[in-house]
Amino acid sequence: MAGHDIVDLQTIKTWAARGWDTLAAGRLAETLPGAVLETGGSRGETTLVVEAAQVPDVLAFLRDDPELAFDFLTDLTAVHWPNDDKPFEIVYLLYSFPRNVRLRVKTRVGAEPRIPSAVPLWPTAGWLERECFDMFGVVFDGHPDLRRILMPEDYEGFPLRKEHPLKC
Repeated sequence: MAGHDIVDLQTIKTWAARGWDTLAAGRLAETLPGAVLETGGSRGETTLVVEAAQVPDVLAFLRDDPELAFDFLTDLTAVHWPNDDKPFEIVYLLYSFPRNVRLRVKTRVGAEPRIPSAVPLWPTAGWLERECFDMFGVVFDGHPDLRRILMPEDYEGFPLRKEHPLKC
C-alpha cells in the first residue's frame, strides 16, 4: 500500500477525542445548578444528561454563553427505550463554530413524549423536530408547524418506536 501509512488504534482514539467540549458541564454547574444529571461519553465524546424541565434554559445558556458559543444545532433525534420509566431519550447534537467543538445533550421524557421546541434558539430545529415527531411521536411544544415530514399524513403510528411485534 504505497503512499498509505498504517494508523494504530491509539492514534484513531486520539483523533476521535479531538473536537469535543470539555467546558460545558462546569459552566452549567456554576450557572444552572442541578440541571446536569450526569456527564459521560465514550471515545472522548462529551455527553451531558440534563433534567427535561431545564432543557430550554440549558440549550439557551449553551448557545448564549460567550465561553461556550454553541451556535449550531447539528442534529436532533430520539431513542425509544420501551422498558424504562422514561422511555424516550431526546438527543441534541450541538456545534460551536468559534471553538470548533461538539457537545451531545440528552434528556429523558415519559411515555407521552413532550418537550419545548428549540426553534426559537435554532431555526434549523424546525425540520429536525418534525422528523423526530414523525418517526417517534415526540411533541415539541411551541413548534411553528409540527406535522409529518416523511410519512404520509394518514399514517398511523410512529415507525421508529420499538412497540411493534417482531415477526420471525
